[in-house]
Order: sequence, then C-alpha cells, then structure tokens
Amino acid sequence: MNRRNFIKSGIGLGATAALTGIYSWQIAPYNLEFVKLNMPIKNLPQELIGKTLIQVSDMHVGNRFDWNYIIESLELAKSFKPDFVVYTGDFTSFENKEQYIQLQQVLKSAVLGKIGTFAVLGNHDYGHGWSNETVASTTCEILEKAGINPLRNGIGQSDGVNFLGMDDYWGLNFGPEKMMAMHDPSAANIVLCHNPDVCDLDVWNNYQGWILSGHTHGGQVKAPFLPPPILPVKNRAYSAGEIDLKDGRTLYINRALGHMYPIRFNVRPEITVFELTKG
Repeated sequence: MNRRNFIKSGIGLGATAALTGIYSWQIAPYNLEFVKLNMPIKNLPQELIGKTLIQVSDMHVGNRFDWNYIIESLELAKSFKPDFVVYTGDFTSFENKEQYIQLQQVLKSAVLGKIGTFAVLGNHDYGHGWSNETVASTTCEILEKAGINPLRNGIGQSDGVNFLGMDDYWGLNFGPEKMMAMHDPSAANIVLCHNPDVCDLDVWNNYQGWILSGHTHGGQVKAPFLPPPILPVKNRAYSAGEIDLKDGRTLYINRALGHMYPIRFNVRPEITVFELTKG
C-alpha cells in the first residue's frame, strides 16, 4: 500500500468510527423496539385468551440521559391498550432525592393495565450500594400513587392470573422461598424477577411457567453474531430474550427501556408486548 492509499484508508476508517460513535450515542439509545410475542400460560382462564400483557423494565430515570424519552415511550405503549402491565425494576438511577421528583413526573404518563398493573424493584431502587431501604420504600410509595402495585416477595391476584413478585436479588429484602412455597400450581402464574440469576437458585418449588426479568439491558453493546462482552450476571447465558430453562420454566429477559449510560450498539431498547395464549 502506497502512502496515498494508506492515508485514504485511514480517513475512511476514522469516518466510519466517528459515524458509529454518533449512532451508538445519539440514535441507538432511543431507537425503541416493541417486541411482540405469544405467552402460553398453563391454566389460563378462557376469557383471558388473547389478552395483552406489556413488560417495561429498567427505565433508569435520572440525570444520565433525557428522561423525556421514557415519557414518550410510555405514551407510545398506551396505544396497545394493554390488559396487564408489569414493570420489572430499576425505575431510577438513584443519586439523590431529585430522582423521586423525576420519577413522579415520568409516572404521570405510566402505562397501566385495564385489568392489573404490577411491579418489582431492581437493585438501583435500593439507592447507593443497593442498601437503602428508605429509597426502596419511597419508590414503592411513588409507584402506588401512580396506580402501580409493587410486589415485594408477594403475590398479586388479578382476574384469574397470579403475579408472583420477587424483591431484588442484590437488595435488602430478597427472600422468595416463602412466596414460592405458597404458589398455586393449579392457577395461572407469572413470576416477576428483576435479576435473571435467581433462576439458578434453589427457591422455585417446582414452579412451571414464565419468569419475566430485566437487569442485563442485553449488554447494551455487542458485535453482530457475538455475545455482549459485559453482562451484570453470573450466568452469561442470561443476556436477552426468551430462554427455555428445560424444566417447565420459560425466562424472558427484557433489553431495558432506559440505560445506565446512553450508549447502545446492536442492542435496541425494548418494550415487550405479549399476547396471552392457552398453555
């Protein structure tokens, strides 16, 4: 390669890198995808076949990106007129009490289910070091005022479906054993669990059904056809999407609506739209 061609190649590579950087920073973090899937559920009441369930996860309201994007996304989700809505944790990237005000503002546009709306907390909903119960309880109060029912190792019954909500694996209140011991295998059940690593713990009491989680953000950045290099989980098979756990459980990991930092590449932000079907 002569000097002229070398310079041209360098300029081309530099331009490509710059465009990729701009796309990953300014465009991809806000290129929302509505992922549509069927959700077969054992013991689903006949009248709920065809109903819609929306999952929103990891909004991360805070100061790291413009949270008006979250408001716009929630408003778009309302067009699906969901029957059920679940939020699977990390409502804020908590730094201080300012996030309470920001979350209240965002949740004025919360998408709510016509039948039921439930939530579980994520690690960031426990504040610094995932260790502040005041942050967790205040976040729950804000959710309740917005019409969202937070489940902290509890079961929410809604028109023939039981929602089993685990508090966060990394938080102060994790203790799903008692709740799972009470789950009714003859009912229609859906588990909400922020961190998918919980799937590998011995807490499930022969549960058969769906587990909806978030936490990973799909890694936010990954090369095509390769796994993401960074995932905040022990089990690196738990990246994103639907995973058959081979024991009657089906895990779904939402890629997150928000971001820890507004950088994404080949991992679009997501709101999931499930159609309930007979399992």
